Amino acid sequence: MAPAIPAAMERPHFIGIGGAGMSGIAKVLAQRGAKVAGSDAKDSATAEALRALGVTVHIGHAAEHLADDASAVVVSSAIRADNPELARAAELGIPVVHRSDALASLMDGLRAIAVAGTHGKTTTTSMLAVALGHLGLDPSYAIGGDLAGPGTNALHGDGEVFVAEADESDRSFQKYDPEVAIVLNVELDHHANYASLDEIYESFEAFAAKIRPGGTLVVGEHAGARELARRVADREGLEIVTVGESEDSDARILKIVPNGMKSEVTVALDGAEHTFTVSVPGRHYAHNAAAALAAGARVGVAPADLAQALTAYTGVGRRLQLKGEAKGVQVIDSYAHHPTEMTADLEAMRGAAGDSRLLVVFQPHLFSRTQELGREMGDALALADASVVLDIYPAREDPIPGVTSELIVEAARKAGADVTPVHNKGAVPEIVEGMAGPGDLVLTMGAGDVTDLGPRILDHLSK
Repeated sequence: MAPAIPAAMERPHFIGIGGAGMSGIAKVLAQRGAKVAGSDAKDSATAEALRALGVTVHIGHAAEHLADDASAVVVSSAIRADNPELARAAELGIPVVHRSDALASLMDGLRAIAVAGTHGKTTTTSMLAVALGHLGLDPSYAIGGDLAGPGTNALHGDGEVFVAEADESDRSFQKYDPEVAIVLNVELDHHANYASLDEIYESFEAFAAKIRPGGTLVVGEHAGARELARRVADREGLEIVTVGESEDSDARILKIVPNGMKSEVTVALDGAEHTFTVSVPGRHYAHNAAAALAAGARVGVAPADLAQALTAYTGVGRRLQLKGEAKGVQVIDSYAHHPTEMTADLEAMRGAAGDSRLLVVFQPHLFSRTQELGREMGDALALADASVVLDIYPAREDPIPGVTSELIVEAARKAGADVTPVHNKGAVPEIVEGMAGPGDLVLTMGAGDVTDLGPRILDHLSK
């Protein structure tokens, strides 16, 4: 039986409904019986999936798209104040609800697991959702990417568990009150919203403070996550479970054995050893799986069962996702856009590539991130045999004078990388064709629309 729909969410209108976070909430509400509508800048497969659930999706933003009887207007931090639908909501007196509040309302009355961290949230949330579903527990979930199996980023389930990706970028994850929270890592990112690492820690501490009494905080081995654990260790009634390869870890990773595009992982938890397959390569994905195992155990799932169920995870969109192969060249898509993520994925693919060449098409994401971390992005690209660097994808930001992808190109060349700047995205398929040969791996990398290039590169190669 579906939980009751909050009154404000009975007839919601989503501005930017095609976004990964917004569309997930809209899907769950539609599946629970709400009358959902919204708008997005362009049509997409996500919009079609929403329509298939009975959601009204308008293309473009206009005041007339907002129905007079809407119960609330749902927005994310990316929606600008001058949006015409937002202005219309003010005229009609329709309440405006942030995406995080809408998601928090969906978790009311359920056993919530919230997955946070600077990197790895989507993968870890996906692993948990798939494993719990495989065990017949029918969880609800809201994720920042489409699962390879179900092909969706969100689902309303009849089970008692709700697994949610918890976004720290705008502090919105502080709205949730989970029974179990995972913090994989803590690093400085989202420079438009955080001025220092201390502000990041304060935000994560506020998130941890919302864990329900008697709940659990699962922390990864990353130094930032362990520092967070130290900062909140005195909270009464909070269980802290550490995950990692170090001897003092509560969920200790004993072994990671690479096997092509997979890994065999052994984890010691609660007095027993559990070995299972992780369907994506790389040490960081093994750590994500171990965190999922520890969190699932804390909501009462037998670790032995959950370990085997994790094998059912086959990937999530844009997380080292194989897009296809043409003329002996494999094209793989990566969402990595922070230097730590870039390095982790490139190291994973370097291990999987063996003697093959690794070629990267990288699109920087956000001017503020490039300004602060451009040099480190360039250093990461030195792990590839050759790279193409596109112009910065602005997303929600306005340009910053003097900040261009050239900052990354210069840093990459100083690090010894073979890097080519390309300002015309449409020219990339032909350029890659000239670079790639049989056996090579091509990695499209970034959080923007670089993902669109994978199919176009494959099409160009096949012709």
